[in-house]
Amino acid sequence: MSGQALIDPARLLDVLENEGELLAVCAAEADLTSTVPAWPRRTLGEAVRAAALGYRLALSWLRTGAPPLLTSEEDEPEDPLPEQVRAGLRALVGELAGHDPYAPCPTWWPADSSYGFWRRRMAHESTLHRVDAQSAAGSPLLEIAPEFAVDGVDEALQLWLGYRLGRLGITGPQRGTVGLRCGGHAWLVHTGPEGTVAERVSATEAAGADGLVTGEPMSVYLWLWGRVPDRTVTLAGSRDATAQLWALLRLATTAG
Repeated sequence: MSGQALIDPARLLDVLENEGELLAVCAAEADLTSTVPAWPRRTLGEAVRAAALGYRLALSWLRTGAPPLLTSEEDEPEDPLPEQVRAGLRALVGELAGHDPYAPCPTWWPADSSYGFWRRRMAHESTLHRVDAQSAAGSPLLEIAPEFAVDGVDEALQLWLGYRLGRLGITGPQRGTVGLRCGGHAWLVHTGPEGTVAERVSATEAAGADGLVTGEPMSVYLWLWGRVPDRTVTLAGSRDATAQLWALLRLATTAG
């Protein structure tokens, strides 16, 4: 399993900064009591608050070298939510910009213990929060660059499904394989009681899986993260296999 991103680290820092600002703008203009479609029990205000907290937690980890002890109810600034987002974003981007992305840094993924991990993780987290904010506001979703979306697919499969799921002690009840293809890249996921493994493969290897997911990079990316419905991608082969993969990702990204 490779932890290296599929996109240049400098680009990831730009995406982080741009997506965070888009989130702040949306938070300033939209009704914060509106519901986030992907999370029916969460309001836009709660989603924005979680994003601002995420910036502070990442910055704390970077500066102390240890997992932060803050919770969502501790040490929240008194500033309006859009300003909390901007303040946390500025501090985080400034800290990351001051370090070589390939330099060693404490992270929670053994496959990538570098500052680049945080550029990648927070760029994708910011993008997903921005998508949630625009969805809650009823605004059209802004396009996600194909190359960034492809990297997001890779991160979802390798970091969350291939690593985080195992750390949580969660396995799939049925053995199966799912191939995924988008943007000229392909992956193969093995699921079952023994564990989950995700790897980069050739398009031919992916096509030989029990189930196959294909589509435009943005669609596959957002489908994996539960932000768009099945109809936005093409599902072929075993629907049980693709449904299990999707369900396992929900557990990987929400449990623990």
